[in-house]
Amino acid sequence: SNSLPSEMNTFSLKLQRNSSTSLGGIFGVDSSPDGSLYALGIKGYRVIYDEPQLNFYSALGANMFTYFDDSKDVAQGSTVDATFGAEFMFQGIESLGFSFEFGIGIHNYQDESHIKTIGYNVLQSAIHFYL
Repeated sequence: SNSLPSEMNTFSLKLQRNSSTSLGGIFGVDSSPDGSLYALGIKGYRVIYDEPQLNFYSALGANMFTYFDDSKDVAQGSTVDATFGAEFMFQGIESLGFSFEFGIGIHNYQDESHIKTIGYNVLQSAIHFYL
């Protein structure tokens, strides 16, 4: 997953509780001589419409992360996002889900707070492997 304003790459995990709800999380680390960075997040999903190879859903997520600010010090940021999205699978490889999302979020990053529209394409949102 690559959905943070700091552009730190993260792993995304998703636990499907039943056919209509899922709980997800993100985790990322970046260790360098200048300092260690991390990202943690949680996200709840609710399926709105289900088709054989496609799910439409709503989601609510929150993330905490660190980044290097302009003076090269480690600073902390956060996001809260409310999104809609779709996850699709190709016939024959249903264990891989490709998703994209759009919505609105509040981002606290680089000592500023922003209300932003969100648009995550397939490469930014997530690719999940289902068992």
